[in-house]
Amino acid sequence: MLARALGRTPHYVVAGGLAVIFLFPLLWNTWASVSPQPGTAQESGHGLGNYRTLLEYDAGLWQYLLNSTVVSALTVGLTLGVSLLGGYAFARFDFPGKNLLFLLTLAILMVPYATLLIPLYVLLGRLHLQNSLIGLSLVLAMFQLPFATFMMRISFEAVPRELEESALVDGCGTAGALRRVLLPAVRPGLITVGLFAFLSAWNDFIAPLILISDSEKAPLPLAVANLRQQSMGAVDYGATEAGVVVLAVPCLLLFLLLQRHYIRGFMSGALKG
Repeated sequence: MLARALGRTPHYVVAGGLAVIFLFPLLWNTWASVSPQPGTAQESGHGLGNYRTLLEYDAGLWQYLLNSTVVSALTVGLTLGVSLLGGYAFARFDFPGKNLLFLLTLAILMVPYATLLIPLYVLLGRLHLQNSLIGLSLVLAMFQLPFATFMMRISFEAVPRELEESALVDGCGTAGALRRVLLPAVRPGLITVGLFAFLSAWNDFIAPLILISDSEKAPLPLAVANLRQQSMGAVDYGATEAGVVVLAVPCLLLFLLLQRHYIRGFMSGALKG
């Protein structure tokens, strides 16, 4: 028993060290956001002065949170819908050019993200979707689709074909078998894809910076970046730290809530075969 515990000690040490490395910046930032700092709304004593600055900035914190929530929800919905059908088609159907099309889909991952934003900005202008949350969501979902389609393909391939064939024999059509049999089986993959899409959309800064010009439509990361600028080039670090905490809380809660499904989603492809 003692030998077994000693054998695991290096794992505990490494895991604990990594936890400290990743958590320390967030814990330090949370403490600094309520600590006194010159040039901020909290110059003496500990309190929530920086959070009040964030709450009252320009269109207001609630408006920015609503914008981020709308963009994230649309991005997750579009990513899940398209990747579900795309992954199902790649995993279950044979059609000409299937492997080439899948490679082209994955090839988008090789293209630098920022280089596509200007052409997409022009395209959104022709669709009358410039400076809109819907247009921003379409762009963010497009960049999520290669990884999401890959994840859904390996999730569907990990499900035994016999389950689907049994449903077809019992009278289900293709759509019925997908909805009643396959969807519950690939739920961990869907949650993983949805969580990745949410984190990407919630935290993205570059795309809103290029595609959103109206401050009232800005999502929270863009608003926090604008908030940090004071007169004469000074930076309001306190308000910026408060904004980082507000940005991080939903991501941490979702990850803690869904971590079991998240790990199973990644493992579904590894266990295939």
